[in-house]
Amino acid sequence: MLKKILIANRGEIAVRVIRAAREMGIQTVAVYSELDRESLHVRLADEAYALGGTTAAESYIDQDKLLDAIRTSGADAVHPGYGFFSENPDFARAVAALGVEFIGPPPEAMDEMSDKVSSRQAAVRGGAPIVPGMTEFATGPDDVRSFGDEFGWPAVIKAAFGGGGRGMKIVQSAAEVDDAYASAQREAKSFFGRDEVYVERYLTWPRHVEIQLVGDKQGNCVWISSRDCSAQRRHQKLIEEAPAPDLPDGLEAAMGEAAVKAAQAVGYYGAGTVEFIYQDGEFFFLEMNTRLQVEHPVSEMITDIDLVEWQIRVAAGEELPMTQAEVDAARRGHSIEIRINAEDPAGGKFLPSPGPITKLVPPDGFGVRFDTGYMSGDEVSQFYDNLVGKLVVWGRTREVAIARTIRALDELVVEGVATTIPADMAILKHPDFAAMTHSTKWVEETLDLTGVTGKAESTAPEQTDDDAPDLVRRNTTVEVNGKRFDVSMWVPDQPVVAAGAAPVKKREKRAASAGGGGAASGSIEAPMQGTIVKVLVEVGQAVEAGTGLLVLEAMKMENQINAETSGTVKEIRVAAGDTVGGGDVLAVIE
Repeated sequence: MLKKILIANRGEIAVRVIRAAREMGIQTVAVYSELDRESLHVRLADEAYALGGTTAAESYIDQDKLLDAIRTSGADAVHPGYGFFSENPDFARAVAALGVEFIGPPPEAMDEMSDKVSSRQAAVRGGAPIVPGMTEFATGPDDVRSFGDEFGWPAVIKAAFGGGGRGMKIVQSAAEVDDAYASAQREAKSFFGRDEVYVERYLTWPRHVEIQLVGDKQGNCVWISSRDCSAQRRHQKLIEEAPAPDLPDGLEAAMGEAAVKAAQAVGYYGAGTVEFIYQDGEFFFLEMNTRLQVEHPVSEMITDIDLVEWQIRVAAGEELPMTQAEVDAARRGHSIEIRINAEDPAGGKFLPSPGPITKLVPPDGFGVRFDTGYMSGDEVSQFYDNLVGKLVVWGRTREVAIARTIRALDELVVEGVATTIPADMAILKHPDFAAMTHSTKWVEETLDLTGVTGKAESTAPEQTDDDAPDLVRRNTTVEVNGKRFDVSMWVPDQPVVAAGAAPVKKREKRAASAGGGGAASGSIEAPMQGTIVKVLVEVGQAVEAGTGLLVLEAMKMENQINAETSGTVKEIRVAAGDTVGGGDVLAVIE
């Protein structure tokens, strides 16, 4: 068995792996950026090493820094979590070159399956039907236009080395290709470190159904369960459930068998998920995620299988502990997962809402689980994913699971940041969700979120120093040769100021408008904290209401800021690369 695992990730998934490893008697090593010094995964791990930097590129996807931490810690295995380097075969090879076990599939399988283009070819070898699309990387916008002209619009541009809706852009016509192509590449590069993209036909009203599987190094492979992930916005999942409900008899088993064949076609082992699009009684291979999925807990809840434990045992060379027949017999009941994101539904706009979590109280009760990487007082940064936590609920039937999920969401308290909880409630209570008539486009095209907002009023009292003692206990962190140590000290009760901290230039702010990006006065405000990636207009240019002015990136997602009034651009107060806060005035239109 492995002795020490370094988790090359952060947040909820790092916490999940740390807990599974500790239950198995395995030591754990965390890594962290400057912004994650006091994060929960750092506090829970046996050891922690600083990567430095703030953005993912400066820390969690800086391969040299991660390899240094692996060597220094003496870890004999690395768990990549999801996102970041989890589907990067070059990183897996670099880890193996150190004599360290990569807890994931072999790099050769990742070469085929992590690349969404070659994974389609592997699926065909395994006998799975595929959606019409490119079998090579796109070389530029002209490839997209040619594809759309041949197969029809809309088409979808996808990150070849990504997933989770990142780097994915729907193109309705040839006129939209250039901007969509550039945006898809920027998002893919930012989140996955690679900007290759490809194109597929875009289905009009599909369901997203996927199969969780696990293989071992001896050649055994089983599918654990199906999952339905059709409740999405911006192609990112909001609610997932297992098993996928309302499928024709025999279809779930057919999907499971197709997924196993596709995995075996590339010599796959470890945990993985094969995603399918289901429409009108047919299913098509979409892609394979060669990692643990965010939504893996719903498969665990209906089978009582710890998928992280299975990952670790497979990496250590053990055979799968159950056969396909035993897994089939283990499934019972229904499970639903709600992703609690730091996003304001904002009437359907889903605006990122980074900031401090002033209060977090998870729900409890029979059949309820809450996975998170945060505690009260922690901060959700604009530089990383906005997942606050995952509410996972089990019930003996789907109806019971829905009712229990609604009850648990009522109990869940998240203050300080806006969350998607009100939108989740609207989905769960909608008759279309109960009847399974929704699709991957239902949230954006059918669900009415008018007036739905996610900001919770804080109940935390204001803190004062009037009655503070002369000396107070302060907890701080010191680093010795990059290794983290927690230290407690009794010091005078004075504000702590970081040495050498540079002053931050304040931008002009004004009262936030309901539109989240513009106001009738003509001042265009940032609807959220983020980074300007592109300015679309220039001073003196005439614009109409709805014209795109700037592109703002927040939490790895690009958001176009549009004019709300017609007029002439009088001022542009930002440039590409500038960091802005919510309410900052970006431009002025007269």
